[in-house]
Amino acid sequence: MSWMAWTPVTAIFFGCVALMLLIMGLWQAASPTIPRRGFLPLVTTRGDRLFISLLGAAYIHLGWLAFTDASIYYASGIAVVWLLVVMRWG
Repeated sequence: MSWMAWTPVTAIFFGCVALMLLIMGLWQAASPTIPRRGFLPLVTTRGDRLFISLLGAAYIHLGWLAFTDASIYYASGIAVVWLLVVMRWG
């Protein structure tokens, strides 16, 4: 049987995702979302935009690893900007 190697970076990543889900759940309970249309070609809620931004972050990191040898931290910075843009105007 093999187990996933929980390095500190891996634990921080999954902890941040869990924290985002917790915050989004509390936010939804306090202030229900209103579906809206932004620059994305579909009507979305806050949860939809979070999911889209997480998928985008995964593709940004995969593309970064495929096409450059530069530090992955640059891709993380781009992914955070992507998250902010999608959550605000998506």
